[in-house]
Amino acid sequence: MKSGFVAVIGKANAGKSTLVNVLVGEKVAIVSPKPQTTRDRILGIYNSDSAQIAFVDTPGIYKSKTALSDLMMRTAENSAKDVELIVYVHDGHKGVSESDISLMRHYLSFGVPTLIAYTKTDIMPEEQIPRDVKELFDAGIDCDVVPVSARKGKNIEKLIQAILEKLPEGDRLFPEDVLSDKSEKFMIAEIMREKILLKYDKEIPHGIAVLVNTFQKREDGRVYDVDLDIICEKPNHKAILIGKRGKALKETLSFARKSMEEFLGCKVFLTAYVKVKDDWRDKANLLKEYGYEDTER
Repeated sequence: MKSGFVAVIGKANAGKSTLVNVLVGEKVAIVSPKPQTTRDRILGIYNSDSAQIAFVDTPGIYKSKTALSDLMMRTAENSAKDVELIVYVHDGHKGVSESDISLMRHYLSFGVPTLIAYTKTDIMPEEQIPRDVKELFDAGIDCDVVPVSARKGKNIEKLIQAILEKLPEGDRLFPEDVLSDKSEKFMIAEIMREKILLKYDKEIPHGIAVLVNTFQKREDGRVYDVDLDIICEKPNHKAILIGKRGKALKETLSFARKSMEEFLGCKVFLTAYVKVKDDWRDKANLLKEYGYEDTER
């Protein structure tokens, strides 16, 4: 059988997490239209009778401004160095820029087999695709390009086959029923953060962390008790998160609880508190406390 680790690399908002979720067939990473939604390296595992692919979903490549984003960029860089294949996800509907070509060259220089998943083909003119592929070829980007639409499921099987052609023969890396290396508790925190990103749009910056204090299934097995802290950086951010008479927070928690129940397959009793930790994204002790410890340096 074919097996191996595949790093999914690309600019912020290129559609990496959406693509990984579709490839795996289950939600293993949160999705929002905002940069830096993915902060951790997350494994999503594709299983079939003849193959197992461990997709390494990485933080989007983004100009670093804080200690947290520095850590995220190191995570993306190091994830691409110890894998059997790099899938570079390119947002096709934005065309091809010099920075795109530069990044592709950078990852090709690692000497790891690489292919390009040219995404979001459902929201762009079809005639643009061959023009962009030629531009990449003329710029010396010598690797396969597979146009896909994760949202529409277009060419997903073709992408999987292209990946399998480049993977070696080997044994399963994980038990066949495993879909991710992340715990349910981790995913509960991520679901909460996803809903905050979606609910508050541009009002709330990316200075949000979620710390799960309690994640426990009741004895009857039908309800999870979840208690968490939502960490923000400024008092005015806290006021926006809570909203007038707590309305905004109540709506967000209801939004999150429904997704948590769908993920866990049972009822969730959810409580949350909003706390302020000034500039936590630049403080090593708080990064560690909130689960962003740097093990790559």
